[in-house]
Amino acid sequence: MNAACQRLLGLIRKEFLQVLRDPSSLAIAFAMPVFLLLLFGYGVSLDARHVPIGLVVEHVSPESRSFSAGFDYSDYFQAHYFRDLREARQALLSRKINAIVHLQADFERRLNASEPAPIQVIVNGVDANTARLTSGYVQGVWETWINARAESQGLTPMRAVQLEARVWYNSGLRSRNFLVPGLIAVIMTLIGALLTALVMAREWERGTMEALISTPVSVREVLLGKLIPYYLLGMGGMLLSIGMAVFLFQVPLVGSLWVLLLAGTLFLLAALGMGLLISIAAKNQFVAGQIAIVVTFLPAFILSGFIFNIDSMPWPVQLFTHLVTARYFVAILQTVFLAGDIWEVILPNALALLLMALAFLVLALWRAPRRLE
Repeated sequence: MNAACQRLLGLIRKEFLQVLRDPSSLAIAFAMPVFLLLLFGYGVSLDARHVPIGLVVEHVSPESRSFSAGFDYSDYFQAHYFRDLREARQALLSRKINAIVHLQADFERRLNASEPAPIQVIVNGVDANTARLTSGYVQGVWETWINARAESQGLTPMRAVQLEARVWYNSGLRSRNFLVPGLIAVIMTLIGALLTALVMAREWERGTMEALISTPVSVREVLLGKLIPYYLLGMGGMLLSIGMAVFLFQVPLVGSLWVLLLAGTLFLLAALGMGLLISIAAKNQFVAGQIAIVVTFLPAFILSGFIFNIDSMPWPVQLFTHLVTARYFVAILQTVFLAGDIWEVILPNALALLLMALAFLVLALWRAPRRLE
């Protein structure tokens, strides 16, 4: 074994000992993914379930009871009955319910006379996403009921067009299947950027950077000695996150695990390079940590497509998202988990990750200290 390899192994061993002496690195790599996955996996949902809805039936009849039963036995609604529209509106204003379905007194008569029998639906639009889902669910209850009523009378509903919907890749429409893969990218951003954003700054704060620079080790060996241990910790955190996604949250992994690991390697190298660059520039652990959160975590959370649809953003923001490394990793994760190995998506995003990893690592090497100032 040549001297360069021995020096590199010595630096790697030193960094692992530092990790063992400072358990916060292990907490970031392994405890934080568990905490975030449990928090977001169970606590955050884009689905609308058990929506409190108010039913105002001015005249109780077999038809109105039959229609109202669709809300009583639906997993999407929690029905509350009110005597009049004024009382229901007050409940809507006080946010006890999210919507009102109003059946007028002549509902049954107009329905049996084949006249238009309007149903008034009032939805709280403060949360636009829930409002759209609630409106769609009410429409679904109406269509189900009108079809069942027609079949019971031996009639066929009059429709010019009959829509047959098919949902691909996430047939159960579980938001958890969409959120958890994207959350892995956010977790990997935190692991990669936070772990390495502190390592060089820690050397400066503790006065050990002078000792490192005065030794025969080269700058490349110092950076490799910092990168390799935290790369291994980061990949361990990724394997833990994938395992929780598949076995705990039941997110289907349709594509190849090896494709995920290769993409994770590219993304982690980019995150580690960004963290090293921050750490070299900051020379202070607190400042480096704050910069890492602002520069890496917040863009990964907001601008990566993890929760918010990039196509819905203004075009200047859409252009800016191309600078967010997590954007490319989120696209790969969601594709591999839910659709499979779709190379038209994987290869361009993997190439972008490779270019960004090389850029950050080269910049970190260029900015790394070579002498005391």
